[in-house]
Amino acid sequence: MYEIVSKEILNPTVIRMDVKAPYVAKKAQAGQFIILRVDEEGERIPLTVADCDREAGTVRIIFQKVGATTDKLAEKEAGEFISDFAGPLGRPTETEGLKKVAVIGGGVGCAIAYPVAKKLHENGCEVHSVVGFRSRDLVILEDEFRAVSDRYVPMSDDGSWGEKGLVTNALEKLINEGERYDEVIAIGPLVMMKFVAKLTKQYGIKTVVSMNPIMIDGTGMCGGCRLTVGGKMKFACVDGPDFDGHEVDFDEAMKRGAMYKSFEREARECNLLKQEAK
Repeated sequence: MYEIVSKEILNPTVIRMDVKAPYVAKKAQAGQFIILRVDEEGERIPLTVADCDREAGTVRIIFQKVGATTDKLAEKEAGEFISDFAGPLGRPTETEGLKKVAVIGGGVGCAIAYPVAKKLHENGCEVHSVVGFRSRDLVILEDEFRAVSDRYVPMSDDGSWGEKGLVTNALEKLINEGERYDEVIAIGPLVMMKFVAKLTKQYGIKTVVSMNPIMIDGTGMCGGCRLTVGGKMKFACVDGPDFDGHEVDFDEAMKRGAMYKSFEREARECNLLKQEAK
């Protein structure tokens, strides 16, 4: 059993938890993830390591309430326990040797982008962070990003926070202003990563994307995170989650990601009915 040491509500649907898991905390690197089960009857879900405190032996996870399991996890409070917390899994994001990087985060994907930006900053890299949300009330990790970014560009769809527009608008503006990046790292919704990669390809800038959004099982056994990269089949969980954004078949990945929506909706509705019956 793994104790929830702290819990914080970041916005109406996103929650941050610190979980006591010293063995995971000792090894976890930026870009890796864990697999957890809320209880012994629960499903296994992958969540990215948002941060860790090696001395305290805690691992930070940030998740959005989007389905039955995340709803159930959100019901837990500090001092309570979850059944399983295994990891770290996946390949760490490659950050060594990079001198100047643009980190692009979209929505709850910022929870994955932040530890990457932090690691780059600790390595002495110049970090330009472009983060986007639909509106101000959905913003997370603003102070954390500012602390590790040499340049921080906030964007929102409705203009209620930062500049109005898409992260691709901000990134193209930076490039046109003369900024030259060794690499762009984009993490967020699949459609966002698709258009970031499409933009950077025009400028010949190496781009890495995290295919965490399509992972399910996390060990390569279910096959749910199969994707095509450079014409070859890969598994997001064991071969990634990071891949060359210019080689990912995003259209195929988006179709695969939509396959389980009806099942997840049914499971969530069932969970809500159980809560109402209590």
